[in-house]
Amino acid sequence: MAGNAPTSTEYITHHLQNLTFGLHPDHGWAIAHNAEEARAMGFWAINLDTMGWSIATGLLFLWLFRFLARTATSGVPTGLQNALEMVFEFANGIVRTSFSGQSKLAGPLALTLFCWIFFMNSLKWLPIDLIPQIAHKLGIEYMRIVPTSDPNATLGMGFAIFLLVIYYSIRNKGFSGFAKELSFRPFNHWALIPFNLVLELVVLIVKPISLGLRLFGNMFAGEVIFIMISLLPFWAIWVLDVPWAIFHILVITLQAFIFAVLSVVYLSACFEEH
Repeated sequence: MAGNAPTSTEYITHHLQNLTFGLHPDHGWAIAHNAEEARAMGFWAINLDTMGWSIATGLLFLWLFRFLARTATSGVPTGLQNALEMVFEFANGIVRTSFSGQSKLAGPLALTLFCWIFFMNSLKWLPIDLIPQIAHKLGIEYMRIVPTSDPNATLGMGFAIFLLVIYYSIRNKGFSGFAKELSFRPFNHWALIPFNLVLELVVLIVKPISLGLRLFGNMFAGEVIFIMISLLPFWAIWVLDVPWAIFHILVITLQAFIFAVLSVVYLSACFEEH
């Protein structure tokens, strides 16, 4: 981004490029300088900005609730305590309405997913050029700050839920019970076991993929629109950017809510007997 002002295409490409570290076939272990180098690094490359901001927002979540646990009072609560207690009750409401089993995991999982995804999504409210420009002054060429606009992050969370579903299904129903459930649904006949297995395994695998892609698609689309708005004249930016940011308050909250609810629903099925 140094030197002459970038074209619109260069500007958009730059803002959608992650800070990627990996093993390049020609240059060894290094940070990619462009999208082509990032692709050449293959599957085992890591997006440092996605990981860094994910960890940062996760630590913020942990610090806020630890702070609340240490400073909470039974008297007149502070504004922060009120807000966090509302979020806590909101997460409990998700579990009460969506979870039919008995598990100590459901409540903390719903609370963690909702808050963590909400914090990651909320980074979108920062001016689109603020963090990249600061990073550039520090010698960092690329910096995307919204982890949920990276499919690696959202699909990673989706597959984490998938592993929990597999674990609790086998733990609660046994391996044979889980296999029987897959084999005799939706048609309870031995001759249709192959068809049932194909159908149920596809449904099982699609769940984490749909979780991750839904969140990624909404956040990526919002990021692209913010970037496109930033290319407009100064007066148009204020006309469009503020209403879009206000609208995105709903999108950011809704996507965190949907991911948390669906995760609890998928986990609830592990405790149901058929």
